[in-house]
Amino acid sequence: MPRIVAVGACYIDTILTVPHYPGEDDKLRASKIAHRRGGNCPNTLEVLRDLARCHPNAFPNMEQLELRLLAVLPAEGSPATEFIRESLCERLLYPLCIFREQVQEAASSYIIKSQGTGSRTIVNYNGLPEMTVDEFIQKSRQIRTLANAVSTWYHFEGRIPEVTIRCIQFLRSDFPQYKISVEVEKPGREGLTALAAAADLIFYSRSWAENQGYHSGKECLEAQLSKTRDDAMLCCTWGAGGASAVLKSPHSTQAWASVFSTIGAGDTFIAGMLYALTINDFMSFQQKLEFANELAGRKVVQEGFAGLADQLHLT
Repeated sequence: MPRIVAVGACYIDTILTVPHYPGEDDKLRASKIAHRRGGNCPNTLEVLRDLARCHPNAFPNMEQLELRLLAVLPAEGSPATEFIRESLCERLLYPLCIFREQVQEAASSYIIKSQGTGSRTIVNYNGLPEMTVDEFIQKSRQIRTLANAVSTWYHFEGRIPEVTIRCIQFLRSDFPQYKISVEVEKPGREGLTALAAAADLIFYSRSWAENQGYHSGKECLEAQLSKTRDDAMLCCTWGAGGASAVLKSPHSTQAWASVFSTIGAGDTFIAGMLYALTINDFMSFQQKLEFANELAGRKVVQEGFAGLADQLHLT
């Protein structure tokens, strides 16, 4: 049974849709308000869950895919945690989530969505004490005592790199058979290149790549090849420019794949790649990238993640 553990923050988003972005000290009436569960890793797990649920015949070895979230949440009995539990299902939260019983509010994003320009302005707030390395070690050893998985994959959002790198080092030491992926997303965040150097699979964002002076996904990956493990896979999404990926080998040869047909959505693209990679040799390298890219392209034309897996029509 394959297992994927996603390590990252879980948010509750409040989205206000307005006719235009307000100026300072303005008053403006919103046309719509919505509340949803957010966060990179929870979003990715939601898509993975639906893929495994919708297409057991296409990927029979994924039927019992075990998905877990390792995140810091507010008090276990709080309304915020109940909202998150209902959105993800209880099985994904236990036993790895860490509950801060002294805190009632979840990490939150307040999003102003302008109908005039299509822009989204986001303000984040997180009053939860972050996960410590010791807590990660305890939880990782705890899940090891559960039913044995055929393979285990840890995916890290790339938050607080100085903590994340020590978590990865622990896994490399105690569980060297595990696969590890990381997101290199936030421009200017120190320590992300060190995380990339320690991972088996790296997801570079367009915003990070452009901040580094790159003009395409392939240019970014070519520059990062020498800074990653010999057997690593590197991916970079580029919005309407599609996605590029490179698979290194210990013998310094590379296999490239690119797709340019659809717009990408990061969390969904990551779910597609993790899903395709977990089914081992069912797809070629190019097919895995195309699968993830198509899934991401379908995400950007709808609100939320519901129904994405159904649209793929896999048999």
